[in-house]
Amino acid sequence: MTLPFSFQVFDHPISRAFQNRFSTQYRCYSVSMLAGPNDRSDVEKGGKIIMPPSALDHLSRLNITYPMLFKLTNKNSDRMTHCGVLEFVADEGICYLPHWMMQNLLLEEGGLVQVESVNLMVATYSKFQPQSPDFLDITNPKAVLENALRNFACLTTGDVIAINYNEKIYELRVMETKPDKAVSIIECDMNVRSQTTPECELMKTTSLTQAFTGSGNRLDGKTKGIEPSPAPLDPSDIKRGIPNYDFKIGRITFIRNSKPQPKKFDDAVNKFIAFSGEGQSLRKKGRKP
Repeated sequence: MTLPFSFQVFDHPISRAFQNRFSTQYRCYSVSMLAGPNDRSDVEKGGKIIMPPSALDHLSRLNITYPMLFKLTNKNSDRMTHCGVLEFVADEGICYLPHWMMQNLLLEEGGLVQVESVNLMVATYSKFQPQSPDFLDITNPKAVLENALRNFACLTTGDVIAINYNEKIYELRVMETKPDKAVSIIECDMNVRSQTTPECELMKTTSLTQAFTGSGNRLDGKTKGIEPSPAPLDPSDIKRGIPNYDFKIGRITFIRNSKPQPKKFDDAVNKFIAFSGEGQSLRKKGRKP
């Protein structure tokens, strides 16, 4: 005798969330290892990676949100960061990362990285700390930073990102992000703040000081003849020349700084007559030729 029975399948929310999650491992390499005739230096200028075509095929079957954002984890060092995707042209089983991202994850060429799809909150605030005082030499560092962040999809607190400006690499540490430690910066209105390091503040202070100030030291230890540095001149102490209000176009006037000497009148000088002296003869007087 056969007893009828039936199965009841429960659609649990956790199972649906797990099915919509992308999670896999790849061998990661820097962009310089990417084969091909085209120069992909643009990948180094941002925070996006290159994944294989199979990842796009898998992601297209999942009900994920756009833009695609991923969490990268190095399980050996327990380091993680977040990124976007630029293209799906890598070889199967391989993904290509910017060099600064591999440094944050402590990954070597060919190391394993866990890639998971995530949803991040939109950023409202971020604070950065330049790792070198050279960044302050830029005319408008905030504008340069905001323009460089257009190549990034998300930010993670604690990461040291790298931006390229005038063929020079500048590193900045992400000190803080709001409203979460990892945020999306795609199509967002974010307040960017740059925090200078103590070294940077020292460089800014010393650049305003006067050179060669202070007193000198003698080799014999004596202090005789050593005088303090002269006080700086006040602009009011410098006297400017008086313009020539009688200047006429086409005439050059030379003005002497020295005062003209007063003329001394002498009677002998006034009575001077040219060629008034006595002449000399080559022949001696009284001798006949």
